[in-house]
Amino acid sequence: MKRQDHGAYEYLRHNKKFPHLWCAGCGIGIVMGSLLRAVQKLELDQDDVALVSGIGCTGRMPVYMDFNTMHTTHGRALAFATGLKLARPEMEVIVIMGDGDALAIGGNHFIHAARRNIDLTAIVVNNNIYGMTGGQSSPTTPLDARSATAPYGHIEPPFPICDLAMAAGASFVARGTVYHVSELDRLVERAIEKRGFSLVEAVSYCHTTYGRANNIKSPVEMMRQLKENSITLQAAQKAGDGDGDGAGAQIVRGVFRDEDRPEFTELYDQVIARANGPLPPRKRQVRRGWN
Repeated sequence: MKRQDHGAYEYLRHNKKFPHLWCAGCGIGIVMGSLLRAVQKLELDQDDVALVSGIGCTGRMPVYMDFNTMHTTHGRALAFATGLKLARPEMEVIVIMGDGDALAIGGNHFIHAARRNIDLTAIVVNNNIYGMTGGQSSPTTPLDARSATAPYGHIEPPFPICDLAMAAGASFVARGTVYHVSELDRLVERAIEKRGFSLVEAVSYCHTTYGRANNIKSPVEMMRQLKENSITLQAAQKAGDGDGDGAGAQIVRGVFRDEDRPEFTELYDQVIARANGPLPPRKRQVRRGWN
């Protein structure tokens, strides 16, 4: 089959931006493939899809795809995406972030986007490190792991991304890995379909910075670890991990939440309707000590 006959070929800026800048063996391209296949299966119009990203290796992903794209500043992808969604609520807005981009400088944007339950699909590629800027520890770097900023071992506990999203109020929360590609395809598809804030944590790896610092230099070995050290949510629950939060050594894969909540842009439309109509009567509040 010729490459131009592949279903996802039409979604790539193949005459402009390739070859890509990712290291050979990087898992970010696998996540991009899952996103392209989800868009194709859902038969979304390219003009109705917007991809927003921040800075970092993952942040380069929208550059290679032929949709409406915004390559924004570090940690601010969700802030830009929120403005875009409010201005154009009919668009499918998908936000691509790395773990450092989403949860360090972008941490407040992350929890408040989930709290508002605005209709965004957030894909966080979690490789446990700042890959592009030199291999510094990120908010998801495991305890005792080594990095450029923790050469003797990391001492800060990692953020559990899915738990954080659920606690903040996201409607859809899921986790997959770049080894389990078919699962990841389905998770991304379901996240896009869901009305409200949807999170997919795509567990990946960085053999160039994280791997070298922790004596795992081969992407094949890191991929093997994703295979052997992960378990489905159903299997985790049977094994006694009732909530399947992945707090142990194994990565728990699956859908942790899929529920309906009021969506932010719809609520905002109601506010606009009230503002354009007669103002509701207000009761004067009398506070103690005030005249």
